[in-house]
Amino acid sequence: MLLFLTGIVLLVVGYLTYGRFVEKVLGPDDRTTPAIQQADGVDYVVLPHWKNMLIQLLNIAGVGPVIGVIAGIKFGAIVFLLIPIGNIIGGATHDFIAGMASLRNRGANLPHFIKLTLGNTYYRAFSAFTVFLLALVVAVFINVPANLIDKTFLPNVPFFWGAVGAIFLYYVVATMFPVDKIIGKLYPIFGAILLIGSGALLVALLIRGFGDASILQESEAFKAGKLTQPIIPCLFVTIACGILSGFHATQAPIIARTMKTERQARSSFYGMMVLEGIIAMVWAGAALAIYNKVPALMAENPNLVLAKITEDFLGSWLGKTTVVAVVVLAITSGDTAMRSMRLTLAEMMKIDQKPILKRLAICAPIIAAICGLLWWSNQNAASFGKLWNYFAWGNQVLAASTLAAGATWLYGLKKQGWIAAIPGAFMTFVVTSYILWTSTAHGGPTGLGLELPWAYALAAVVTVVFIAWSVWRGLRFAKDGNVELEAPKYDFSNVEKLEDGAVKNAVGEK
Repeated sequence: MLLFLTGIVLLVVGYLTYGRFVEKVLGPDDRTTPAIQQADGVDYVVLPHWKNMLIQLLNIAGVGPVIGVIAGIKFGAIVFLLIPIGNIIGGATHDFIAGMASLRNRGANLPHFIKLTLGNTYYRAFSAFTVFLLALVVAVFINVPANLIDKTFLPNVPFFWGAVGAIFLYYVVATMFPVDKIIGKLYPIFGAILLIGSGALLVALLIRGFGDASILQESEAFKAGKLTQPIIPCLFVTIACGILSGFHATQAPIIARTMKTERQARSSFYGMMVLEGIIAMVWAGAALAIYNKVPALMAENPNLVLAKITEDFLGSWLGKTTVVAVVVLAITSGDTAMRSMRLTLAEMMKIDQKPILKRLAICAPIIAAICGLLWWSNQNAASFGKLWNYFAWGNQVLAASTLAAGATWLYGLKKQGWIAAIPGAFMTFVVTSYILWTSTAHGGPTGLGLELPWAYALAAVVTVVFIAWSVWRGLRFAKDGNVELEAPKYDFSNVEKLEDGAVKNAVGEK
């Protein structure tokens, strides 16, 4: 119980201290934001701050901080410390850097930031990889909520593909329509469901924990069933959302294009990642408690464990409400992942997204690709396992790349780039050693299957070379002084009136 409460306190204190330090390094100010500078009524639309925070939270908090931690807590109670420490130093910093980089570059998507900092060659490979990963994300975030709906609400009716169709249709509509028409209207409702469900589970967990602190400690039966895989790298691939997730950097530009002022950046980016960490802690605690109570569940699918958790802690009615909250988490990350795919492809191919026919032209091949992935991933359990695995480690390749680009960006601006370089080095080591070590022989998915010492040694070499290269690029940019790492500031003193969603007058560049 003490370790669990310590983790919650660390997250709150980290936001108030290290989060403020990172804010000073990044330096949000009063310059004009992309929502005003490039207002188009579709993607660049000023939204209220509270809506932006909810949108960011729901964008980033997919099934990872629930399904991921239900699986990840099997590594042991040490997770209660690793989540907050990794979140504060790594995940929240990563999200803040990604958000500020987009704000400072006219709401550009992640591949543009990579091109700006790490160069054209890396950008080409990274862009293709990002689009592929987003396709995996959309497929996963249709598959998981459809399964939850099918098994929780209609256990005696085969409704999986009906749920898939309904969710996918919503994704297409949310992707095509202006951000304030669908996402801006529905997310406050979705956010309320999420906060009620997570809050109810936290209260129930605390009440039971103060009555019997042992439920949040490792029982002998739990220890017997703990995962024996190495914590580094496996834990940090199993639990991404909640600690550090590269997917979040693809979502940051969505609200970077809807923010009225940069002063909202710490609460919107850093703060919402911290809140996601608290959600992850709640589900990790509930999972440990249920594993202590029913050790046999450690061998079950996390989706089944989720249902057992909600039923045990909250009862039938409120438990189902909480499952709805988890479905919301998945859906509200999947729809914006698909939106990010559209925006990224449009940016790469320089296709204006204001005309709806051009949005449709981008979305048509996306829809076809997702349909193919859904068909393949549901052929059998092994297919979905591969889909989830590619999604998991691909997610962390994005995180390592974003943090390396962040180090280049900050050093290039003569700022303290170590805030990105240190977590970037850690995540590069994690994902490289994971790919080198994992294999069916080691109890994992397909990988190169090297012995762990060799995987660590080679990963260390890759990490040193990659991070040193990114830092060197930043220092060279700073020395040359002729590389634009940020778009020029704009003067909007002639704007007569600013309202949510529009700018009345044309503006000029300084």
